[in-house]
Amino acid sequence: MKNSIPRARIRLALALAVGLPCACQARGVPGDPAPAAPAQPVAQESTKMPAFQKPPDAELRKRLTPMQYQVTQHEGTEPPFRNPYWDNHQPGLYVDVVSGEPLFSSLDKFESGTGWPSFTRPIDPRAVTTRSDFGLLVPRTEVRSRQADSHLGHVFDDGPPPTGLRYCMNSAALRFVPLERLAQEGYGDYLRLFEAAGEKPPTHGAAP
Repeated sequence: MKNSIPRARIRLALALAVGLPCACQARGVPGDPAPAAPAQPVAQESTKMPAFQKPPDAELRKRLTPMQYQVTQHEGTEPPFRNPYWDNHQPGLYVDVVSGEPLFSSLDKFESGTGWPSFTRPIDPRAVTTRSDFGLLVPRTEVRSRQADSHLGHVFDDGPPPTGLRYCMNSAALRFVPLERLAQEGYGDYLRLFEAAGEKPPTHGAAP
C-alpha cells in the first residue's frame, strides 16, 4: 500500500507529459510539428496543380515564342487586336503559358474594346499578384502569375459589374484550354464552375 500512491503519481505525471505536445500543437506553438488536420487543404490544392519549378531562362527562350518570352519575362506588351484571344468567345480556362496555372475563366471575360483579352476577376484571387508599375507617366497596377511570376498585364478600375475591375491581359502570357479539354488536361476540378453557369462540355465529337 505504501508504494501504490507514488506509482499512481508517476503514472499521472507520465500521462501528462505525453499529453503536453498535443496541447501545444492545438495552440500552434512554434517548433512543434503541425497537426494533420490543417495539412488537408494543402494536399487538396496540390492535387489540382502539381508543384511547379520555373525553368532556367535559356529553357524558357526555347519553349516560348519571342512574343511570349518578351511579354512574360520582360514586361512586354503585344499589339492590340492582333493577338489570339482578344476576340475569343469559346468557353474554357486561360492558364499561365509558362506554368499552366489556371488564371482566368471565360465566364469572367468581357468585351472591353481595347483589343486585349479582359476579365472582371481572376479565377482565384490567390492565382495572381499585383505590384505598382511606374514604367509610364501614369502609375499602373501590374498583374503577375503567382507560381511562375509571369508578367500578365495590368488591372484597372474601369471594368463592369460585379467587380468594377478590368484585368487587361496579354494573350501571349496565356494558353487557352477549351471546356471540352479541361478533364483531359488535368483541369477537371473546374468543370463545376461551368456547369453551375449552365455550360457543359459536349458529350461526343470532342477533340482527341
